Amino acid sequence: MSDIPQAVFDGHNDVLLHLWLHHPERPAEAFLQQRLGGHLDLNRMRQGGFAGGLFAVFVPPAEHVAKFFKRDAEQEALRHDPLAITEQQIAIFQQIAQQSAGQARICRSVSDIEQCMAQGVLAMVLHIEGAEGLDEDLSQLEGWAAAGLRSIGPFWNIPNRFGFGINGTFPGSPDTGEGMTEAGKRLIRACNQHRLMIDLSHMNEKTFWQTAELSDAPLVASHSNVHALCPQPRNLTDNQLAAIKESDGLVGLNFGTSFLRSDGKRDGNTPLSVMVQHLDYLLEKLGEDRVAFGSDFDGINVPDEIGDVTGLPRLVSALKDAGYGDELINKLGHANWLRVLRKTWQK
Repeated sequence: MSDIPQAVFDGHNDVLLHLWLHHPERPAEAFLQQRLGGHLDLNRMRQGGFAGGLFAVFVPPAEHVAKFFKRDAEQEALRHDPLAITEQQIAIFQQIAQQSAGQARICRSVSDIEQCMAQGVLAMVLHIEGAEGLDEDLSQLEGWAAAGLRSIGPFWNIPNRFGFGINGTFPGSPDTGEGMTEAGKRLIRACNQHRLMIDLSHMNEKTFWQTAELSDAPLVASHSNVHALCPQPRNLTDNQLAAIKESDGLVGLNFGTSFLRSDGKRDGNTPLSVMVQHLDYLLEKLGEDRVAFGSDFDGINVPDEIGDVTGLPRLVSALKDAGYGDELINKLGHANWLRVLRKTWQK
């Protein structure tokens, strides 16, 4: 696919959450046929050269959900059930593929992704961000894997039954709390057993290193940046980058301005050169086979020059202006994700 330099396979987006919150009645139809209010929908993905990616299922904090669903107490309780929210978003993911008339497809292997990219079909990989809906016995995991789950990040910012994610303020260290519970360690082993990718992006210092010790898979941070350039607790230190390199893993560049800027501000007036600076640093530390994109579209504030998914060609142009050749842009755009997913999913 070296002849498609703008074909982007992206490591993280939150469009399922956006649809669940803003289009609860007909979410798949909205994604397939409308111009949505966020960063992503099918038509704009095509405009931007977005070939596919990891679609996150995310259970937001109850107070955030309450802003959207102000109903009676029983209805609100249902809306705050992490398992119900997880399965409702998985259903939206499946409905998009089912109602797309062949324009989108659920992918369970790298060959599935490659086939979609060759055919111009949106390649959808199911990811869970924060395993709040999973019980300690991991009883839902096999069923979710059968539904298409190929990647899981055990934590988000708040603690859950599996351990502690990042919960710190800017500027700060990723060493923000305790590590994994015994259930969390079982989850890491189960992900290895099922050949599910483990996402490090919301892990704190302790859970990161516990995962590095427990897991036999490449270490992957799907949507994180460089702590030395932007000291957000969620960004990666040089020691963490060295461990990712040693495991032959990958880091996906987060497009969020608060993870890019040295002042940590959510400010759309952020030049694309700042993204290039993070990519340059990651390439220096990891090598050109271990860096990719993990936009976090529909989950963050992006630079105005990108705006939404249709701005991806402007990022590609900025990379070319910075001296990146087509081969490296292809690697960043999709080939590196396919490499690490192949290595992770196949034992």
